[in-house]
Amino acid sequence: MAFAQGKYAYRISDRSGFRYRIKDMRKEWNGSIVGYDEYEEKHPQLTPPRIRTDLEAVRDARPDRTETEVPNLLPLNPFSTTSSSATVTVNEPNHGRTDSSIVRFRDSISVGGIPATTINGASGFTITNIDANNYSFPAGVNATITEKGGGGSASAGPTSITN
Repeated sequence: MAFAQGKYAYRISDRSGFRYRIKDMRKEWNGSIVGYDEYEEKHPQLTPPRIRTDLEAVRDARPDRTETEVPNLLPLNPFSTTSSSATVTVNEPNHGRTDSSIVRFRDSISVGGIPATTINGASGFTITNIDANNYSFPAGVNATITEKGGGGSASAGPTSITN
């Protein structure tokens, strides 16, 4: 089959209906054949961008770890004592501790005549929960005076801390 060619071969534009030489016509992205002065490139927004898949694997991944317990800084002067009693009450807001938890105190000063070395003992104390903000423990030594709010700047935490 032979097609028209040469300087006398013409074609009608699909867009305007004007006559153009076949050699001056161009085919657009949508299939229309138009004259050279009517040709339009495909708009970039009509071509969706190539979206790469989001990689989910992590190189050299580490398993989740369990955080070790750390001491909680107590409010200033958190200890209270009663004369001739070995029970010490501790104010630790929102402590989240339960009965029979073992708590070790650090950096405390003496309270109500109970020496700091007793309160800061390495073995810690088994506590009795009073409420969400307070608990008590038996110090093993009777207080000589009643003191509300003593002990200085102390912290409470587990009996051992791993670094």
